[in-house]
Amino acid sequence: MEKISVYEIAKALQIEYDGPEVWVDDITTDSRSLTGHSLFVALAGERTDGHQYVATALRSGAALAAVEHPVPGLSPEEEARLLLVQSTFYVPLTLAMVYRDRFSPLVVGVTGSVGKTTTKDFIAGVVAKKYKTLKSQGNRNNEFGLPGTIFQLDGSYEAAVLEMGMDAKGDISRLTAVARPDIGVITNIGISHLERLGSRENILAAKLEMAEGMADGSPLILCGDNDLLATVKEPRLKLLRYGMEAPGLDAWAENMVQEGFSTRFEIVTAQGRFAACIPAVGRHNVLNALAAFLVGQCIGLAPEKILEALAEYVPSGMRQRLRQWNGIAVVEDCYNAAPDSMHAALEVLEGMACSGSKFCVFADMLELGPDEVAAHLEVGRRAAGVADALLLYGPLSRYYAQGAQEAGLADAVVYASKEELIQALKSRVDAGDIVWFKGSRSMRLEEVLQAAFPE
Repeated sequence: MEKISVYEIAKALQIEYDGPEVWVDDITTDSRSLTGHSLFVALAGERTDGHQYVATALRSGAALAAVEHPVPGLSPEEEARLLLVQSTFYVPLTLAMVYRDRFSPLVVGVTGSVGKTTTKDFIAGVVAKKYKTLKSQGNRNNEFGLPGTIFQLDGSYEAAVLEMGMDAKGDISRLTAVARPDIGVITNIGISHLERLGSRENILAAKLEMAEGMADGSPLILCGDNDLLATVKEPRLKLLRYGMEAPGLDAWAENMVQEGFSTRFEIVTAQGRFAACIPAVGRHNVLNALAAFLVGQCIGLAPEKILEALAEYVPSGMRQRLRQWNGIAVVEDCYNAAPDSMHAALEVLEGMACSGSKFCVFADMLELGPDEVAAHLEVGRRAAGVADALLLYGPLSRYYAQGAQEAGLADAVVYASKEELIQALKSRVDAGDIVWFKGSRSMRLEEVLQAAFPE
């Protein structure tokens, strides 16, 4: 982060400051990650109130602290380094908007119910073939993660690929006001966040808030195979669609062939037919690569350079990462889970050659609202046609088991603890087997994976 003056910060936050001249080159909400020139933002969260750590932060090297109210126990010198604001929640976003104005990179914004992080990684690899590119790390895509990425910008970056996540209406609106994408990508509209937004149509409207930050004529790239995205009309923007089934697409895939943990296919556009290969499997990953191909075309990149970037794709942590452990194929896909991504995983597993047994180690899918029981039952039924056994964890996992058993798979067991699940894996899995781990992020299924199959 380039230096920013306390007076510039105070102006952006619309507050008065009459303390000493100070500059910062780091803005953080974590008192454990401070530099000598940090602005510590004291968030008042549900579990922890950052105001409890203000004194520690200032005495550990923070130059300034943003707070919502006075903090007891500070010296006069420390009090002079406080920035009193109405709500610390908006401080990172507000300052990121001001900091973003210093630079003029090409910005690609990516959102969607599932697949946005993988698509972001594909796109970043493509854009990096032409420009020095900054991308969101992992899934840092919320009101604090996206500003953190923006603060990494400096004059050397020519492009940024930014993931945008949401929990509720208005979230994407705030993020796009900061990012101001030149190109937007929406991967799909599923049922993640249905609990909070009530309908898929409401989810679509929330995702389309990205358009608010885009200039007239900017490309908005949508998955045309998604029933709701296929209906989108944004006359102010240039709509481009990709897919494998829908009519009227701008880029589509044909002749998809899975080879081990790679996929070969052809990309067809108005400009021609191009042979592609990605080091990932599944229809969903082909769709992600198609989105990146269209981004590459939008920035004028030669097709061969785009294809080269797609072939060099490296997945982010815990997303369909395949490794061998004593002859066992272990798939670490436990970053998150939603019905669409669960079915995509089962489609991939179904196509994988296996000399032994196929095990699905699944944990709960969360935030599905009234559809949670039906969604788990449906995944269980689908898994019954793919796996030899389901090893399950979490209170909602009994519906996976019920669905599987209704579909004819008796070997579907819910374990009361992770320790019991770990022991079951150690006793049941053998060389030649495939074990696929998947569950929602807060289920932390990777703890089971690492205990059963340590690296």
